[in-house]
Amino acid sequence: MSLSVAETRAIAKEAYIYGAPMEDEYRVMYGFSIHKGGAEYKGPFNSILNIARVFTPDDKSFVTPNSDTPYTFIGLDLRAEPIVISVPKIEPKRYFVFQLMDLYTYNFGYIGSRATGNDGGHYLIAGPDWKGDTPPGITAVIQAETALASVVGRTQMFDPGDLENVKKIQASYKVQPLSAFLGQPAPPRPAEPAWVKPLPPDAQRGSLEFFSVLNFILQFAPTPADEKDLRERFARLGIVAGKAFDTATLSPETTAAIKAGMADAQKDIDARRLQTTDTRDLFGTRAFMHGDYLARALGAQMGIGANSKEEAIYPLYDKDADGKPLDGANRYTLHFAKGGLPPVNAFWSLTMYGLPDQLLVANPVDRYLINSPMLAQLKTDADGGLTIAIQHDSPGPDEESNWLPAPAGPFMLALRYYLPKPELIDGTWTSPRPQRVP
Repeated sequence: MSLSVAETRAIAKEAYIYGAPMEDEYRVMYGFSIHKGGAEYKGPFNSILNIARVFTPDDKSFVTPNSDTPYTFIGLDLRAEPIVISVPKIEPKRYFVFQLMDLYTYNFGYIGSRATGNDGGHYLIAGPDWKGDTPPGITAVIQAETALASVVGRTQMFDPGDLENVKKIQASYKVQPLSAFLGQPAPPRPAEPAWVKPLPPDAQRGSLEFFSVLNFILQFAPTPADEKDLRERFARLGIVAGKAFDTATLSPETTAAIKAGMADAQKDIDARRLQTTDTRDLFGTRAFMHGDYLARALGAQMGIGANSKEEAIYPLYDKDADGKPLDGANRYTLHFAKGGLPPVNAFWSLTMYGLPDQLLVANPVDRYLINSPMLAQLKTDADGGLTIAIQHDSPGPDEESNWLPAPAGPFMLALRYYLPKPELIDGTWTSPRPQRVP
């Protein structure tokens, strides 16, 4: 049955909101584990990809990266068999986390200080088709609903001199197929997919190739029971897992309707963004997100790979306390009152990002953030509070310890609260906002 222009536009809008975060996640996965000749390539699927340093402005693979914790990345291909992630015992005071994210960008599981403790263990990560009892020696089984998934590991570094300790911990992380863990023969490997090249973010927003990429990705994401009707609706427009999306046969009217639907979708995402400063409801499990695909899409565009709120909370600011855009042409302060530092069980940080790219900002002192491990080096106010100077030019030698350098033009700030206490999670403790200095 043919679709009307209105139906075409509506389905395209719905599919764009649904699929945009999947394409954002696939783009990162493609850069890290598939495109071997690319600048961001870090290693094949099912291998540990340790970054034994914090991120800098040279790292451009995804938006709003943190620069607090050296990363460990693992791209998981779970088609053949489960993968076992082994972590060593880590001293109790050191925070670490392995965040498990599926192709939808749902955080489907956690290994780390909060979720599993610091005593170490062996964690089996299984794909959607795996069935079986917990094998011997496995601490816990965590099942993904997509055959490809990402793991983002973060290991706390207390100060620059602590990097060697972090490297030793990272070297102790281990990834292996279940067959290797059990000392058994490996099952046959499935055929290598004909990986498609993802679209750049800007092109993704208006190109009909968006749906070709989405069809490719959907073959790794079996239809959930509660999305059967949704996928059937997508199929009416040719959005079907593993099938070609034939743009050549579309009429000019259909093409225009699809592009209008994509524009409608992005307009809704942008409108939601204008209303959002607290991201705690943009990231989580499928059950937590409860079918809010718009929030899922916004979360991917604001900061793909962010944690669920129990693990970390990320207030983002691109406007000052008066609602005006942040810009390096002005000077700002962020003030914590005496006794009013963020209530966290791990640590907090304030990171600078340039706009519109949302990447770390190069500056003369190579300082991209101010965080709680730096407190001993920061100056407190006369009343015992803490004021951070946010500006493009140095505030002078006496104030430079508290200076977070800004670019000359537009920027945004991200506060990060790792292992937030209940008053942060429920919102009874509120984050300060940047104040413009007259």
